[in-house]
Amino acid sequence: MVPEAPLRKSKNGLVTDGEGWFVVNACESRWRDDGTLGSYCTFEGKRRFPHFGININVLGPGEALGMYHRENAQEAFLVLAGECTLIVEGKRRPLATWDFFYCAPGTEHVIVATSEQNAIVLAVGARGRGVGGGVVYRVSKEAARHGASVERETTSSAEAYAEAHADLPRSRWVPYREGWLPSDR
Repeated sequence: MVPEAPLRKSKNGLVTDGEGWFVVNACESRWRDDGTLGSYCTFEGKRRFPHFGININVLGPGEALGMYHRENAQEAFLVLAGECTLIVEGKRRPLATWDFFYCAPGTEHVIVATSEQNAIVLAVGARGRGVGGGVVYRVSKEAARHGASVERETTSSAEAYAEAHADLPRSRWVPYREGWLPSDR
């Protein structure tokens, strides 16, 4: 029998550091403020989930889900609210509520909220992307138009996000902010 993992109250919301199953509401979990890259909830504590990552991302108008990149693990994205621009393999595609994007390993991509409204995107990705080369942040003219491209190719996330994170505090964990998600409790 698999035990229930205990939840603990951090100063920014509920997290679990144990093994086992658990249930937590996103509005009660802790979030991360990534500045111009939006805010997101990982549902994780100090220990990351071993097999996959899952995030609920809240993007303000024009905010990107990250920098344009490719990686050796599969990912999937579901737009829960709002409209976004997907830049995939250098081409732009619109995404709207309930659009699903499956990202096969090695696919160059980034998602950016449109400039008109907020967007909420569920992101799921396999762990272990460091195997065989990991993440490569690529230069893209189309992504650069949306502020989501590096100036030169790199495999360093610190380098790729240096400008976006420059003015942020060291710890960016925050409590959930009312209104981020529809139907707050």
